[in-house]
Amino acid sequence: MPELPEVEVICRGIAPRITGRLITAARQSAPAMRHRPEPGELAEVEGRRISGVRRRAKYMVVELEGGLNLVLHLGMTGRIGMVPAASPAARHDHLFLTLDNGDELRLNDARRFGGIWVEDADGLARLLAPLGPEPFSRGFSAGAMRKRAAGSKRAVKNMLMDNRVVVGIGNIYACEALFAAGIHPAKAAGEVSAEEWERLTAACRRVLEEAISQGGTTISDYRKSDGTPGYFQNRLKVYGRETCPACGAGIEKTVIGGRASFFCPYCQETGDRRQETDSS
Repeated sequence: MPELPEVEVICRGIAPRITGRLITAARQSAPAMRHRPEPGELAEVEGRRISGVRRRAKYMVVELEGGLNLVLHLGMTGRIGMVPAASPAARHDHLFLTLDNGDELRLNDARRFGGIWVEDADGLARLLAPLGPEPFSRGFSAGAMRKRAAGSKRAVKNMLMDNRVVVGIGNIYACEALFAAGIHPAKAAGEVSAEEWERLTAACRRVLEEAISQGGTTISDYRKSDGTPGYFQNRLKVYGRETCPACGAGIEKTVIGGRASFFCPYCQETGDRRQETDSS
């Protein structure tokens, strides 16, 4: 599933190619995705110039002149790419946004769990209102997280993956950040110390930054806007791995909150680790 790094990489790749361009046509195909606008709503983007592209959580927000926004969510298998408008449609292409230079932005989603919205400023605010702070923002601090977790018995990994608490830290990145911070993923969030929250919030930012720099993580479906895979999967320390790169112990796998969770029983039980080596 594309998470914050993947959506950020796509936004950065798409923005230079579509910013300033005029949308000459917009259409969508059946069957419906999880959410899509009515035909009349989508028609509102035609004839408008694209003023910018940004990311909020896992949403890609295409800002249009006149205060309108085309909002895209990739769901589990969504891909966004640029092709010549005359190119034949691929299977599972759902959105076609034709630009004045002959290029076309297409959203492809095999499982159709993604979404498309056309929103003005108020509608966009309502859509994004339930979301927590960005992990790179001041709102995601050790103090704020410790306060939010006070007395909580829920697993710290589940808290990290709650978009109402902090956005964009998906399963892979939660596993990797908890390993980097030396914290067991099943530890009760309310029992995480102030010092551990300092380590963990810093680890989340570091892991996400590295994933962005590597073009995201490609396990199965994800591709960058140019169609190439990301490379962060080659840097993973525990997710899908068999041996800990720090101590050599076997990586263990369990299910927490319905998601596969990978961890080192030595490094993440005690927080103490031997000299780490690069397993990639």
